[in-house]
Amino acid sequence: MPAKGKHRRPKSNPLARRFVAAGTGGAALALPMIGATAAEAAPSTAPAVAQAVTAASPAAAPAKAPATYSVVAGDTLSGIAQEHGVSGGWQKLYEDNRKAVGADPSLIRPGLKLTIGGKAAAERASAPERADRSAARTATQAVAKTTTYANNLDGWIREALDIMKQHNIPGSYEGIHRNIMRESSGNPMAINNWDSNAAAGTPSKGLLQVIAPTFQAYHVPGTANDAYDPVANITAACNYAADRYGSIDNVNGPY
Repeated sequence: MPAKGKHRRPKSNPLARRFVAAGTGGAALALPMIGATAAEAAPSTAPAVAQAVTAASPAAAPAKAPATYSVVAGDTLSGIAQEHGVSGGWQKLYEDNRKAVGADPSLIRPGLKLTIGGKAAAERASAPERADRSAARTATQAVAKTTTYANNLDGWIREALDIMKQHNIPGSYEGIHRNIMRESSGNPMAINNWDSNAAAGTPSKGLLQVIAPTFQAYHVPGTANDAYDPVANITAACNYAADRYGSIDNVNGPY
């Protein structure tokens, strides 16, 4: 809006003609502004500026660029698609990121970068409440990323418990620790090569001595697809125990 009031200048100077640029995004429009000698003359230029800006706005509106999302432990494609309003759901998200995810959409690892299309970004902008929830979830994930776990039995159990909580898998520190000490004495590379499972070609492996078919059936998304990985082994075993016994806390012997 032009400033009100008179601008003093010597009478001998010619009428000053100035130009202002009205910008909208990347476009700019040069508009003449005639120096006024009286306050009441200034408002006459305002409608022209407003009309120019209004006319230029639609053509200059930038398109929404695709967003990049970094997977954290416990994430699933369906959960990410829901939180980010992906049109077409997890199937569309998987199709857009098939090369990065691989053949199995249930196996997404922490740190994996997913591309979320521009349409989803536009929908987030038009839904403030959903955007607020997404921002809150991102903040929570940022905190989770900064959480560090010791690379020992205590750290593995605590990390597993945090992941289990996200997936509603029951279990306590004491229940997990007790069963680990019985099954492997805390050795993540433990393997049983002598029992009936070994004879059948599926030896029990890892902290909680899980055979390969059980590990694959109860593998928790977001953890490593490796039965020797301590956290993946614990979470898969607890998922299995929850399905069969109600909780790993209810296991007090071979299971």
